[in-house]
Amino acid sequence: MQNTSKLKIAIVAGESSGDLLGSDLLQSFRTIFPNAQFRGIAGPAMQEQGCESLYAMEELSVIGIWAILKRLPRLLKMRKKLAVQIIDWQPDLFIGIDAPEFNLDLEVKLKAQGINTVHYVSPSVWAWREKRIFKIKTAVDYMLTLFPFETAIYNQHDIAVSCVGHPLAKMLPLEPETTAARQALGLSESSKVLAMLPGSRGSEIKYLGQLFIETAVRLKSQQPDLQIVVPLINERRRAQFTQLIETTAPDLDIILIDKRSREVMCAADAIMLASGTATLEAMLLKKPMLVAYKVSAFSYAIYSRLIKLQYFSLPNLLTKAPMVPELIQDDATVDNLTKEISNQLKSGLPENQLNEYLSIHNALKLGAGEKAVKELTKHFSLS
Repeated sequence: MQNTSKLKIAIVAGESSGDLLGSDLLQSFRTIFPNAQFRGIAGPAMQEQGCESLYAMEELSVIGIWAILKRLPRLLKMRKKLAVQIIDWQPDLFIGIDAPEFNLDLEVKLKAQGINTVHYVSPSVWAWREKRIFKIKTAVDYMLTLFPFETAIYNQHDIAVSCVGHPLAKMLPLEPETTAARQALGLSESSKVLAMLPGSRGSEIKYLGQLFIETAVRLKSQQPDLQIVVPLINERRRAQFTQLIETTAPDLDIILIDKRSREVMCAADAIMLASGTATLEAMLLKKPMLVAYKVSAFSYAIYSRLIKLQYFSLPNLLTKAPMVPELIQDDATVDNLTKEISNQLKSGLPENQLNEYLSIHNALKLGAGEKAVKELTKHFSLS
């Protein structure tokens, strides 16, 4: 049943994965509140759902301590101005999607002004900086998590929480449509395909781009008919990656595609990618993958002392086993990447890994945006 009142929701997403979650969430809100108004920081998918973006989402898309410090004055100024804009607008809800370093402090200010605050995507308090849970309790009225194991810590600290799963689990079929994806992309069905995703942030491509290109050169020398396809999220990332190709391997036979990362991964026999949400997508597509992670030496020296994780890629975290090879910092070399990808292209996905991925896929089909809207409507008595 639709509600004709003009619900007002302020919302902030920090990168492309948050844009996907936000788009699904806003679409679900619109089914119940067709006249709802959305305003904040949004990517293209959220803007298609009618969200007014007051600032460019890419401003928040940084990793690495040094990169964050360089942009910090601008981010702090932007957040201060955004807080004033949201308070003046007086929304019924504020929803911060991921980006905890930006959103949690914003949520503290808004909650202190009587605005209901929701955080979508649990910060990794179970992995590092556990004491953030106390700041979260101050900042957040309601937490929406993607994965079932994340709810326990919020229950322990009396923070309202629901696990809503992930929209990708309902969007993607249990069996990937590989042939259709290859046909749509104009790829040969008889040759092997490697999807190469060096990241959606400029800082990711800065540290992984050349490494991936050099690995591609090595793989092509071993398998000349290998089709290597690189989806790039926008023109800036494409220009950045193209410049790296020109300086590293100008004669490399490689296919660059604007966006369409899901189709590219679906078409692949194996995937080489930066750590992040794309690893979840690769898992739901039931593909062999290699995950690489690299930041500045300064950032890594700090992160390696703070993070208490045996694994860092989502497939390994969810299965609690080394299903996916992870190459971190100094281990992320051309030799190591080439060896792992060559084996995956030859062997494919083991049956036990496929079964684990199918089990997780089914477990994450909880409704995502639909369930989130249902829980928030009930908890905050939205009307």
